[in-house]
Amino acid sequence: MEYALLAASFAVILAGALLFTNAVEWAGHRLEIGEGATGSILAAVGTAMPETLIPIVAIIGGAEGAEDVAVGAIIGAPFLLATIAMALVGISALIYRDRREQGTELNADAETLDRDLVFFAVGVGLGLGVPDGLQIPLAVLFVIAYAAYVRVTLRGGGAVQEAETIGALYMDRTPGDDPPTGTIVLQFLVGLGAIVGGAHLFVEELLHVAEQIGIEPLVLSLVLAPLATELPEKANSFFWVRDGKDSLALGNITGAMVFQSTIPIAVGLLLTEWELDRFAVVSGVLGLLGGGIAVLTISKRDRFDWPSVAAWLGLFVAFLVYVSLA
Repeated sequence: MEYALLAASFAVILAGALLFTNAVEWAGHRLEIGEGATGSILAAVGTAMPETLIPIVAIIGGAEGAEDVAVGAIIGAPFLLATIAMALVGISALIYRDRREQGTELNADAETLDRDLVFFAVGVGLGLGVPDGLQIPLAVLFVIAYAAYVRVTLRGGGAVQEAETIGALYMDRTPGDDPPTGTIVLQFLVGLGAIVGGAHLFVEELLHVAEQIGIEPLVLSLVLAPLATELPEKANSFFWVRDGKDSLALGNITGAMVFQSTIPIAVGLLLTEWELDRFAVVSGVLGLLGGGIAVLTISKRDRFDWPSVAAWLGLFVAFLVYVSLA
């Protein structure tokens, strides 16, 4: 029964991602926000909500080991984005290279993506080593930094996506190219609700399955919970890359990386002792390496390739091997 519900929750997440990505594109067009900013802010923050709620709920619940689960989920999320999510984007581009007008080349707002990755590196780097007396000041700094990031991204988010390049709004029943604003908002909320609800069910069933097969709680908090709740970013980016919309796809991932390396870490610094064990530190360091590979891929190579994909997957596998042997 658990496996059936697990599969059903995955299907709900994918359906929600289809509705959500389509609505986000129209919302960005209607608000005249550039593609880079649309992916990095609207899409990223919306789909980052499920995994952001996990540590908050764990901390508020106050159960034994809740802080470990919260810290693991906070550090594990950017690690998963910088490895598995980036690998999926590369794989999608390579698989659909004949369908994409640009083939395997990157057609994205590199300036916005580079800025996202710098924010990510600074956030995770600072979060890995915080003296007790600096936890609260640094948490406040993270919140201010994210607000500044949003402002800068909105100012330089790239070109606004043309209506002709956006697929018809799924929930629009009226003729014409421009759907009503109310319908865009409704589809956005329905898609986001499906993503959040599907992710919540996915995590619950994943917990049951993990308990049945005897997976260590540490692995669950650092890998499995973030892996489940990062599915929206992965699904959204898969569909955008397939259609050649690299700015939206990569902005969705790198924007979520910025969010995950600032706001959730700020919550952890404020509400927990923020004592990172060796597994959390290794996860954070490997996440930074994954971000470094993304910088090289975006800024230097300017195209998706199998070596980058192999490197991202290798970092993820390396962490699993480290945890299993420790």
